[in-house]
Amino acid sequence: MGARKDAPASDADPRSKSGALPVGQLLNPVRLLGGLVGLLRGGDPLEVQTIKTTPYDGQKPGTSGLRKKTKVFTQENYLANFVQSTFSALQETGVKVEGGTLVVSGDGRYYNSTAIQIIAKIAFAHGVARIWIGDKGLLSTPAVSAVIRNREGGFKAFGAFILTASHNPGGKDEDFGIKYNSDNGGPAPEKLTNAIYKYTTTISEIKMCPKFPTINIHRKGTATVKSVSVDVFDCTEDHINLLKQCFDIPKIKALIQRKDFKMKYDAMHGVQGPYAKKVFVELLGAHPSSLMNCDPKEDFGGPSTPSHGHADPNLKNAVELCKVMGILPDGHVDPAVVDPPSFGAAADGDADRNMILGSKFFCTPSDSLAIIVYYAQRAIPYFKDGVKGASRSMPTSQALDHVAKKLGIPLFEVPTGWKFFGNLMDSKAVYGKTDYTPFICGEESFGTGSDHVREKDGMWAVLAWLAILAYRNPDPAAPLVGVEQVATEFWAEFGRNYYVRYDYEGVDKGKAEEMMERMRTGAAKKEFDQSTKGQHQYTTDDFTYTDPVDGSVSPKQGIRILFADGSRVVFRLSGTGVVGATIRMYLETYVGPTGAHDEYAPEKVKALAETALQLSLLEKITGRKEPTVIT
Repeated sequence: MGARKDAPASDADPRSKSGALPVGQLLNPVRLLGGLVGLLRGGDPLEVQTIKTTPYDGQKPGTSGLRKKTKVFTQENYLANFVQSTFSALQETGVKVEGGTLVVSGDGRYYNSTAIQIIAKIAFAHGVARIWIGDKGLLSTPAVSAVIRNREGGFKAFGAFILTASHNPGGKDEDFGIKYNSDNGGPAPEKLTNAIYKYTTTISEIKMCPKFPTINIHRKGTATVKSVSVDVFDCTEDHINLLKQCFDIPKIKALIQRKDFKMKYDAMHGVQGPYAKKVFVELLGAHPSSLMNCDPKEDFGGPSTPSHGHADPNLKNAVELCKVMGILPDGHVDPAVVDPPSFGAAADGDADRNMILGSKFFCTPSDSLAIIVYYAQRAIPYFKDGVKGASRSMPTSQALDHVAKKLGIPLFEVPTGWKFFGNLMDSKAVYGKTDYTPFICGEESFGTGSDHVREKDGMWAVLAWLAILAYRNPDPAAPLVGVEQVATEFWAEFGRNYYVRYDYEGVDKGKAEEMMERMRTGAAKKEFDQSTKGQHQYTTDDFTYTDPVDGSVSPKQGIRILFADGSRVVFRLSGTGVVGATIRMYLETYVGPTGAHDEYAPEKVKALAETALQLSLLEKITGRKEPTVIT
């Protein structure tokens, strides 16, 4: 079961180049007759087999599933081992797999199509009765959650395999990933991912049906294969129908139709392309030229594109969009750009992340989250009765804290990972505790969402901003209020949390862990205080989260350095990389409502960064003198 090259289906011939039969003809009369002859001879063409295998090291799912180089996944049985281990863990934890419905799709990166076929063969062997697949094998990560929660009335599927490495590059020589989402539409809880990992370390056999017919994922329709119904459907319909229930579409459409309003949306050749065309062009009436890079590609455009195939919506990678919007990669304004669009936004590979831009203005994800919560009740019908709870990941800036205090709503600081938000959203429905919905949450890593699904949702965040701008621009004859004005007025009321993140990618894992452990034990603080003679007033801790809903405890979620003046530094190791370790250093300093809000953020936190680097000894321990990227 080595690497296979994905091949598009051909509608000219009933059989695709890879041997697939179109949906609806998976068992045509010739194949069916051959199967009956086989049965008469004592054989079964759809026989479930037990295939011997051996474990692979390192199949422990991170915060967003299992991510490795594509060539790792294409090793014999590598993917199949993980999928079988997931089914074993599901059965151990009492999930009703046999007779159930499973969603299988991904972001369209290289190996996506092949992986779908492998999962289908294993799903059939475990008694799955229905397999739901987005057409062309595509479903954005938030769309998968919407499918689980809403398709055919909702909560019909017991879970989903999502084939994505999110914002990581795609391609034969790049990254691939797989994650499992549970029946609430959200990422698998730690109890399940730990069980999956346990099985990957001891697996000795895979239960699958090698001759299960190849599914033509390029043709929508339904077919029955023995006891299994395979449904290939429009990948956009469930998610877009849900979004239409959240927002006032006519008001947003009126904004987009204004002559002084121009927008640009960049799908970065990820899965968001079909959704962007349906939402912005067909639903809201934007001109097709408002979209860029909206044709999904298995390498996200590859190394020859300006983004180098790195579908990650930030200033470094979304350079095409930033250039149009008049913003340089370092965040400075580009004086050469004249009359840029009023609004810009981008998505990552699997469309759960978002970047918000105004004309020559970058809105940080932390500020974006806070501003959305501030305006939600007034601008978004879904929140017409008010936001009942809000949450941010611990490294995210404290801008949201000011808003939550003003609105008088509960605020939760959680570890990085969307599953922690999901527990809060399900507090009443699943655990019978306090109801925090409707609920808004987000992470500094360009992820924002609400309880309409159980994943961060890039399209939702963009529509939330368009709804805010529509609310702020009720009179089409008045001057347009844009993103920058909304943000600066917000700072004037709440103050500005200057915020910057340094990423050090591909660091030797042992060295990275040595640096973190040195801070965790207090050795770094002791040495730093001696060398600086105690001139800095601060405290340090290792963030531990106790979930208020299920009581679970998550230790070692990041080192916090809290200064007396309110400034803050956070160090944590990211779980989204595939090679080495990624050290993330978060820098935050607060300026009140009457202070200066127009300073350049990287310069504003530069002294804080120097102090943090001196305390952590990052350069000395890891040998890294400069961050890979600053956002």
